[in-house]
Amino acid sequence: MKPRTRRALLITSVLVGVTAAVLLILNALNSNIALYITPSQVMAGEHPKDKAFRIGGMVKTGSIVREGLEVKFVLTDTAQDVPVVYRGILPDLFKEGQGAVVQGKFNNAMFVASEVLAKHDENYMPPEAKDALDRARASKGQQP
Repeated sequence: MKPRTRRALLITSVLVGVTAAVLLILNALNSNIALYITPSQVMAGEHPKDKAFRIGGMVKTGSIVREGLEVKFVLTDTAQDVPVVYRGILPDLFKEGQGAVVQGKFNNAMFVASEVLAKHDENYMPPEAKDALDRARASKGQQP
């Protein structure tokens, strides 16, 4: 084989290998991405139908109902409420009136959570959740 042919074959095989690696990485990232949706968007039907996604908002006061390991509560952005069911142990900081982000799927008017995240200090809230709460309050005529 001529050196020129060997070099072209080497360059082609490296390009094919890099392309395959990039495609595999992009496929893995795409299948593990969880979109962030507000309760208002969920109730408007603007959510993925067959993929997991995240909802962020406030845990509505008086909505937590515990039945063994199963917990039902309502997540709100003050404009819309989404009922959530979660089976497992909740984080220590999870409580009514506090911010939370839940990940899972929406089934038959109920969000089935696979993971529940509670805010970690008094000042933290995901920017998307804060924006959604501010927009919801503004639509109701309340001050942010």
